[in-house]
Amino acid sequence: MPKIKSVYAREILDSRGNPTIETTVWSDNNHGAVASVPSGASTGRLEAYELRDGDPNRFEGMGVLKACANVNQIISKYLIGQDPLKQNDIDQILINIDGTVNKSKLGANAILSASQACFELGAACAELPTFEYTAQKYGLATPSALHLPTPIFNMVNGGKHGAGNLDFQEYHVIPSSRKKFSDALEMGAEIYHLLRKVLEEKKAIHSVGDEGGFAPNLFSNTDAIELLVETIEGSRYKLNEDVYLGMDIAASSFFSNGKYKISDVKDPLTGEKLGDFLVDLNRKYNLLSVEDPFDQDAWIDWENFTTAVGKQLMVVGDDLLVTNRSRLEEAIKRSACNTVLIKPNQIGTITEAVAVIKLARKNDFSIIVSHRSGDTDEDFLADFAVGVGADFVKFGAPGRGERVTKYNRILFIQEYLQSVNPQ
Repeated sequence: MPKIKSVYAREILDSRGNPTIETTVWSDNNHGAVASVPSGASTGRLEAYELRDGDPNRFEGMGVLKACANVNQIISKYLIGQDPLKQNDIDQILINIDGTVNKSKLGANAILSASQACFELGAACAELPTFEYTAQKYGLATPSALHLPTPIFNMVNGGKHGAGNLDFQEYHVIPSSRKKFSDALEMGAEIYHLLRKVLEEKKAIHSVGDEGGFAPNLFSNTDAIELLVETIEGSRYKLNEDVYLGMDIAASSFFSNGKYKISDVKDPLTGEKLGDFLVDLNRKYNLLSVEDPFDQDAWIDWENFTTAVGKQLMVVGDDLLVTNRSRLEEAIKRSACNTVLIKPNQIGTITEAVAVIKLARKNDFSIIVSHRSGDTDEDFLADFAVGVGADFVKFGAPGRGERVTKYNRILFIQEYLQSVNPQ
């Protein structure tokens, strides 16, 4: 039985140039694993606590030396000697030594870096690819080359991820789930490059946002949807047959004094009126998904919207659910959405993230495993998504290294699975 013999955390930079934490663990049989954690810009109120130093003389207060010290001086003492194959035990230890509801004592970033590193060390000790180890450990999926998560490509970045002139945060191109992953990735890359050409022809800004999507200077949120429609119609793919559209509204980011202010209409909207606006958009564009259409505490608006369109599209809870079991239980009870976004750093341990996935699956929710806007160049989420049988992955645009490395990993997994089980 392997034992953890060393745990070490250090400060590195994420894709936005902000510090984050990377933890390395070793076993006594000389297996090792490294895990780094991402950080969000648009965050839910109830996400687990991300510990920052707050020292204005280092990285404008964004340093994570305290989180690293918590791993090196506290967490390591409890993990050394543990069996890395016993993930539930390890994560319970982490939860217990923190002792807070939101992991604010040690920091969810410190805790997740240790949880994930131990999980990957378990896979190494089991001599299995991480996706296969995940599937065997939790029994949620039997990975096959023909049944891999469908990518959701963030083609246009708005809100807190873009240049500030679009209220909605993400505009998605989503290949048909009938496509092989490799074909879906090809489709996403081709549409991405064609979108750049369309923007250039319009003499529009074509710089990219945090997640690799373009951040153009458009007048309204509807303009961004029309831009994607025009691009797809100029491609070799058919809209609403080969490829679909989706959006992350991230409504909490423009919710103030009980209303929503968007550029498409003159006056601020009530939740009911915003719901009507989104229903009209769906009627016009046949959207496949709408994420965070209302503020994270506007339960009644969520319920009404899901009642209206939930049989037609995915109503995705991100800020609403924050990968939290109790929030998901409430959403199930209220029929407030039908799809859960999974971000392990919102909850802080692998075990807790898996528990949310199991509950979602039991209640016929669709499952999307997602990156964060401030991410790192590791590919763990790709293996995790395949191993838990996620329906979709949301890793950003098919551009920028920290996004592409995750898509490329699933591409490798597809080829690996084809080689061991030719169809």
